[in-house]
Amino acid sequence: MKILVCISHVPDTTSKINFTDGDTKFDTNGVQFVINPNDEFGLTRAMWFKEKQGASVDVVNVGGAETEPTLRKALAIGADNAIRINAEAVDGFFVAKQLAKVVQDGGYDLVIAGRESIDYNGGMVPGMVAALTGSNFVNTCIGLEVEGDVATATREIDGGKETSTAKLPLVIGGQKGLVEESDLRIPNMRGIMMARKKPLNVIEPVEAGNETKAVQFQKPAPKGDVKLVSPDNVQELIDLLHNEAKAI
Repeated sequence: MKILVCISHVPDTTSKINFTDGDTKFDTNGVQFVINPNDEFGLTRAMWFKEKQGASVDVVNVGGAETEPTLRKALAIGADNAIRINAEAVDGFFVAKQLAKVVQDGGYDLVIAGRESIDYNGGMVPGMVAALTGSNFVNTCIGLEVEGDVATATREIDGGKETSTAKLPLVIGGQKGLVEESDLRIPNMRGIMMARKKPLNVIEPVEAGNETKAVQFQKPAPKGDVKLVSPDNVQELIDLLHNEAKAI
């Protein structure tokens, strides 16, 4: 089984976020970048298929040279090969077109992507990759088993879980729950050394237009002042909830 894991290069959630050029561009100065958390769950699941079933695992990213340390980390975790598509990832459709070409050229049986990246939170790329490649698709996936050419996937739905089967090729949008957080892997020294010798191939993007454009970024509004109400003054609390908070 050939597996392709899509890796997004995203800011660490603890990073301080700022914008430049009139709030039209993200300021990367001083920002630590990591593997997108949803993708990390998928990569760990792919490692399980590699170790238990002998699958081969490639990772792919759309981005510039600055994303290569993130791909090298994926190689250190255990992926066999890495592919970097040399283009800026600013539009979901554009990214999906690039990934779909890699999927078609590589003949992958299973494509594991995160259901969304934590920077743009578009949540559109896995579904578009499935549509562009004619593959089956399961989103919000929290469980996955593969026997032969049939996959059994469990996904999160409102109020519960849904389990379904699908034939390969399959694209999934994975998330927390695909593996336990305790099973996530930290590269060790041996993995880091081996990653330096593994292939990281850079390919040029296929022609595809951007369907969306970020016009301006805006930080959340700062929280207002806190008002403390004495526990003995219930009427004041009711007035504040009704007249200011509009909660009742």
